[in-house]
Order: sequence, then structure tokens, then C-alpha cells
Amino acid sequence: MLSHTTPSLKPGTQPPWVGLAAAVWVQIASGNAYSFPLYSHNLKSVLSLSQQQLTILGVANDFGENVGILPGIASNKYPPWVVLVIGVGASFFGYGVIWLAVSETVCSMPYWILWLALVVATNSSAWLATALLVTNMRNFPLSRGTVAGILKGYVGLSAAVITEVYTMVLNTSASALLLFFALGIPMVCLGLMYYIRPCTPASEPDPSETTYFLFTQGASIVLAVFLLTTTIINDTMILTNALSYTCIVIMVLLLLAPLAIPIKMTIFPSDKLNGPAGPLAAPLAGPLGNSTATDPLLSRSTQEPSLSDGDDISDVDVLLAVGEGAVIVKKKRRPRRGEDFTFREAVVKADFWLLWLVYFLGVGSGVTVFNNLAQIGVSLGFNDTTTLLSLFSFCNFLGRLGGGVVSEYFIRLKTLPRTFLTMVTQIIMVMTYLLYASAINGTLYVATALLGICYGVQFGVMIPTSSELFGLKNFGLIFNFMGLGNPIGAFLFSGMLAGYVYDAEEAKQGGSTCMGPNCFRLTFFVLAGVCCLSAFLSLILTIRIRPVYQMLYAGGSFRLPQSSGR
Repeated sequence: MLSHTTPSLKPGTQPPWVGLAAAVWVQIASGNAYSFPLYSHNLKSVLSLSQQQLTILGVANDFGENVGILPGIASNKYPPWVVLVIGVGASFFGYGVIWLAVSETVCSMPYWILWLALVVATNSSAWLATALLVTNMRNFPLSRGTVAGILKGYVGLSAAVITEVYTMVLNTSASALLLFFALGIPMVCLGLMYYIRPCTPASEPDPSETTYFLFTQGASIVLAVFLLTTTIINDTMILTNALSYTCIVIMVLLLLAPLAIPIKMTIFPSDKLNGPAGPLAAPLAGPLGNSTATDPLLSRSTQEPSLSDGDDISDVDVLLAVGEGAVIVKKKRRPRRGEDFTFREAVVKADFWLLWLVYFLGVGSGVTVFNNLAQIGVSLGFNDTTTLLSLFSFCNFLGRLGGGVVSEYFIRLKTLPRTFLTMVTQIIMVMTYLLYASAINGTLYVATALLGICYGVQFGVMIPTSSELFGLKNFGLIFNFMGLGNPIGAFLFSGMLAGYVYDAEEAKQGGSTCMGPNCFRLTFFVLAGVCCLSAFLSLILTIRIRPVYQMLYAGGSFRLPQSSGR
């Protein structure tokens, strides 16, 4: 008898929309690693660090945020609340130690302890985000791109939300912010983790889901515009306490907006909710429960044992063997693309490494500009780069949200793989890097907006693509391995390339700050070449996996693949 090795979690009877609404808040909390610039200056001054030491702490910040191998493994072995609790503990202890140092509660803290504490603190992001993505992708298996875009979009907004709290409530106090991370993040996650759990997903498309997703996306866009507007206003004028707290209240209400969907479903339930395919259906069959309902995440062969795969034993042999009382053991075969892969099975596939390279080159080049955006602005004569950073963050959010939505549209319309959108955005990124290198007056904001959108699309496309090619069973581990492209790209293209070019030009000028387009021009030319290569690899990957999407989305709707028979 075949068995299914998905964690033995009994799905909840709540609608999956409750978990998605709760995930919005935890996703904002998981973006704590993006707030390093808010307290890095205080770390440097209080602890008397050199710029090089501070830069190494920045590496610890990126490393902790993006290394999610352990969360990926844990998400496939334990229920979501266990993964969330580990993330809560990492946030509490990691940021707690950093708060002790910045507040000077503990003086002369060793540098290596501070480095490790920052790795642990920001690694909470990986644990929290993994629990949210894995659970919600499994709860909405028919709308993976849309769900991934929404969740990654809110991560893109997390820095703006935290900055709003930092400036309007915490009075730009770095020690207060770190204490907020150490205590506030655990409070939010512990309060909501009950609702982030597996639910019985729909086995067929629900027309009302389109309206619900549009509402959630619209609410996130309104929140993004509100945050960008209030950030610009707060930078240009001093707001009274009353206005500041009013902005915070509006922000909280916008964050609560996705909760309106399950409230509406409770007050005005539809007939579909009471049917066998609705989110309130009985628990799943097999190891996940005692009901006979069919789990669409479990493939057919895990529920229907068969005698043979038809490849090695003929029908006559089967009949003769059965007649003699023999037991025919089904031969295992490797999974096909679109089915559930183990991590070991996935890493030997060319498509796996093509997807990794495409993500590494695209995100790695984009994060180089993001990490150096302030210096890029200063070198071109923009002393106040706050608006520039806010613009990039806003467009990054639009790209993350739109990457899932737009790719979902073209898949269902033309069965075009999501990586086609990756290829298009990387071609735009090539032109954007050349625009940066030209340093033409008035183009900096245009280039930053374009790059922010294209950079965000890489996230919105990679996550659902990895689940569609290699299944949801080991999705947490696979997409977290893909995510390693971000810190590796930051190290190679930002630390090794951009930093070297900038320092060399600064030495030529003989000043303390590099000025002029030559500070980054060579870097932009190299990044343009990198994106050219990435766009070419995206084209190859798109051609290779087109048959997979034609199989999964035949007829314009997602079809869960059959089992690999393992």
C-alpha cells in the first residue's frame, strides 16, 4: 500500500481566507530584516564601529534573512505553529541581544556576539515567511501565483510600515525599535499563529475567489500609496502627534482589510462553502484525517493502489501472477515535472538550476543597485535620497504583487510559463542599467522606478514557478534554496564588484566621497551584461517548461498533476 509522507497535520475547518488575512500581519513582521538602515547608524556610533565592521554586520543581516534551508526542512516535517514559534524565539533572543548593546544596558559587547545575534534575529524572517508561504500555497493550490504575489507584496511593504511606526510612534529611537522587534514581533505572531494552519483547499476553481483576490490586491495597493504619501509628507513637514497617530490608525485599518473577506463569508455564506469542495469541507482522507473526502494535494496514486506501472510487467504476466497468488509490487519511477519532487530529485534536474541561475542573476543584479542606491544618488548630486529609496520600495511592491497577477493571466490565457515574464522584465532591466550608466539628467527616478518593478517581479515569479515544476510537497525547502541567489548575488555583484569600482574611483578623485557617473558606470555595464545572459537563460527555460504549463493549465484552469507513483 502506498503511503503519503506529508506532515500529519489535520486541516482546520476555517476558511483559508482567515489564514491569509492573518498571514498579512505576520508577513509584515517577517520583513524586519529590511529595517537594518534604521538602526545601523546607532550601532556604529554606540559601539564605535568602523565602516568595514558595519558592512560586515550588513552581510550578517542579509545572510540571516535569506538562508532558509532549515525552515524549509522543518515546514515539511512539523505544523506551521512550530515553525512560527522558532521564528518568534529567534526574533526575541536575537533582537534582544542587539537591544542590550544599542541601549548600552550591556557595555562592551564582543563584536562576534553582535554578529551572531544579528544573524539569529534576521533569520526569524526566514522562519516566519516560510511558514506563511508553504501553508497558504497549499491552502490555495489553484491560485499559487496570485497568493505568492500578495504575500511577497506585503513583505515589500513591511519596511514602509515599520518606518511609519519608527518615525511617528517611536520618535526615531533605534533602541525603542529594537525593543519593539524583540517584544512586538513575538506578540503579533503568537496572537495569530492559531489561524495560520492547513485548511481543506478547493478541488475546483471558485468564481468568487477572483473577486476576493482583487479586493485583497486593491487593499494592498491603497496601503502602498498611503505609506508612500505619508512618508513624503513626513519628510517635508513636521506632523503633530494627533496627525501621526491618525496615520497609524488608518494604516492599521488598511492592514485589517483582508479580514473583511472571511467576515463576509461568515455573514453571507454561499452554497459552495457547504459543499464537499468548499473550504469548510471535512478533513482530508488518509493520514490527514478520517474523512473520505479527496485531498487535491494528494495525487491519485497515493489514494488508489495499483498492481503495475505498465512499463516492466505485461498484462499477461500480471494475470498469471495474480492467479498464482503472487503479490505484484509496483516499481518506483522518478517524478515528472509538475509532480512532487524530493529535494534530491529536484537538484539533478536542469530546469532546477536554470531557474536558480535566472533568479540569481536577476535578483543579484537588482539587489546590487538597491544596496548602493543611496550612494548612487549622492554621486549624482542627490543629497536627500529618502524619496529615492521610498520610490524603489513602492515599485518593488508593485512588481512583487504584479508578478504573480500578470503571470497568472498569461498562463491561463496562453499557457505561457511564468518565466516568460521574467525574460521580459530582465530585458527591461538591461535598458534600465544602461539608463543608469548614461547619467542623463532627469532619468534617475525613472530608472529607479523601472528597476524596482522588475526586481520585484523576480520574487513574484520564482516562488509559484518552483511549486509548479517541483510540487508543493517539498516546496518550503526548494524555494528557500532558490532564495540563496539573493545573498550570493549581493556578495558577488555588490560587495566584490560595485564596492571595488566605487573605492577605485574614489581613490582617483582623492576625496572622502565619490562623485560623478564614473563611480558606478562600469558596474552598470557589467550588470547589463549579466541581465542579458539571464534573459537568454529565461528564454531557454521558458521553451523547456512550456509543455508542463500546457499540461497543468489546459483549458484555462489549473489541473493538479497525477502522482509519480512513488
